[in-house]
Amino acid sequence: MTKSLKLLSIELTHFKGIKSFRLEANGEDVVVYGDNASGKTSVFDAFVWLLFNKNSQNKTDFDIKTLTESGDHLHGLSHEVEAKFEIDGIKKLTLKKVYAEKWTKKRGSAESTFSGHTTDHFIDEIPKKKKEFDEKVAELIKEDVFKLLTSPTYFNEQLHWQKRRDVLLQVGGDISNDEVVAANKELASLPSILGDRSIEDHRKWLTSQKAGVNAQLDTLPVRIDEVQRSLPDVSGLDESLIAQEIKFLQSQLQEKEDEHSRLRNGSEVSTKENELRLIQGSLIDIKNRLQASAHDEVMKTRREVGQKQGDTDALEQSLNSKKRLLASHEETVNTLTKQADALRDLWTKENQCAFEHEAETECPTCKQELPEDEVAAVNERALSAFNLKKAEKLESISSDGKRKKVTIEESNQAIEKLESEIAEIEQNWQDAKEQLIEVQVRYQTEQKSIPDPNENTEYQEQSKKAEEKQAEINELKQSSAGAIEKVLSEIQKFKSEIKDLEADQSKFTLIENSQTRIAELEAEEKKLAAHYEELERQLFLTEEFIRTKVQLFEERINSHFQYARFKLFDSQINGGLTETCETLYKGVPYGSNLNDAARINVGLDIINTLSAHYGFSAPIFIDNSESVTKLIKVGSQVIALEVSADHPNLTIGGKKAIKEAV
Repeated sequence: MTKSLKLLSIELTHFKGIKSFRLEANGEDVVVYGDNASGKTSVFDAFVWLLFNKNSQNKTDFDIKTLTESGDHLHGLSHEVEAKFEIDGIKKLTLKKVYAEKWTKKRGSAESTFSGHTTDHFIDEIPKKKKEFDEKVAELIKEDVFKLLTSPTYFNEQLHWQKRRDVLLQVGGDISNDEVVAANKELASLPSILGDRSIEDHRKWLTSQKAGVNAQLDTLPVRIDEVQRSLPDVSGLDESLIAQEIKFLQSQLQEKEDEHSRLRNGSEVSTKENELRLIQGSLIDIKNRLQASAHDEVMKTRREVGQKQGDTDALEQSLNSKKRLLASHEETVNTLTKQADALRDLWTKENQCAFEHEAETECPTCKQELPEDEVAAVNERALSAFNLKKAEKLESISSDGKRKKVTIEESNQAIEKLESEIAEIEQNWQDAKEQLIEVQVRYQTEQKSIPDPNENTEYQEQSKKAEEKQAEINELKQSSAGAIEKVLSEIQKFKSEIKDLEADQSKFTLIENSQTRIAELEAEEKKLAAHYEELERQLFLTEEFIRTKVQLFEERINSHFQYARFKLFDSQINGGLTETCETLYKGVPYGSNLNDAARINVGLDIINTLSAHYGFSAPIFIDNSESVTKLIKVGSQVIALEVSADHPNLTIGGKKAIKEAV
């Protein structure tokens, strides 16, 4: 059963410049006439403010106080709105709200000072707390639903498109996945593919998977090419002959190394060399003893130098990276700004295109003049087609411009953040360099403080003994030096030849490993390509599911409305769909080229459907109703606010007047 709320009367006192005005509606349709700026919209504002503390544009930050000619508030006034309602044709309800200034006297002062405002609430002339007042209003109907049912423009002009979708979904009801699959036989395999995932979750998963697979596919040809280009040239080489030659040369090398060992292993030379090693060990012990403490401190400082150098290099790398990223964002802003300017010029050019059409005025067969209504019909169809095409072009250009604007704003935010980060890093880098220089200076100073062992008497004596012992060894070896030199030369020759042959031999191993790797990469590429095709197939199925659901959904929603139609999805260039909610009337979008009369009637059509859905009717306020020559039939009380130069002050017309006006 549909509940109803009708306005019997509403009285404004000192509200938004209206000193006093009373609208007697008695639950009937009425017209409020008035010249521009006479306060017609303020009547609607007062109605909404009384119930929800907002104006007709759904804003809370509007001024209801009366102003002087100089723009200052006129003090000492109470701003009041009182409305009487009839509920379901039986009950009566009176609501009143009083907004007043609060003046208080401070102790010891004779004058009162302004200290804020008070708002008093009344229900059926009985003072109530704000909570009780709001609860009483909420008993009638929720605020968001009430606004949908009282303003023809609220749904299309103040409600966010996602909220509009939610309302339409409530009206039409959702469509189950099973219904969609049953409507399109191509979707038969989709339920088993989805499993426990929703369509949206599976699409996100598919997109993520595609990006990963595509990234791998992009790198595979490069990786295969790199392996192929690294293949060595083995033309003219015989792998088996190379192996035989290496084996032979290795046997010759072993013989020469054995001969060299025999020449070097004289007993007296070995004894002297052992004695020399003992002396050299003593020298090391003396040096370590002398330098131990100072050396530890120097090594500690050296490690600190390395750490500071690493910190400085890291900051410099970070700074350079941020600067490159900053330059990239600046280039993006510059490029997109130019593109946005070009789009604005293109939009202006398209918007200035005028309709030109010259229809045939005589019959091509009998050459007689065609009826004027037929010629006019042809012109009307041509004009409609021209307007639709023009609207689509302008919408496309505007959408492109908005996307570029969002990217520019994001880049500017990134630039601002990067500039702050660069300034901070540059300061940290300068501080780090100063710290590095300080540690380096300390390191150089500490190095100079390390004792020189050559200045120690004990070290000098041991060094002299080592020199004498080395001289003795050299003298003993001199006799066999020539033979050893010859053997060493032959050993070096054999090693060089073996090394060259082993390098040629490794080429064959590299080719074998590379060919195996190429085969693996090609198999991986084939597997990834097949996987990518499967992901594409599943993505197509999800898009086909959405397209089918869109068709079913839009048909179901639109069936609830007489004139309004709704576009709930936009097709993307890549074939995908994105959610939207755009109201259409005879194919023309509400937001472009739809005249005021059509906007109001479409809004009334929506109110009719929503009133039936919510089971509630409320007074409908139609601002600028003079733009409509004929209103569609509605089941709610209508209060038309109409501009009239003949009525400089607000004037009320009765039920007969509103029928004539609309």
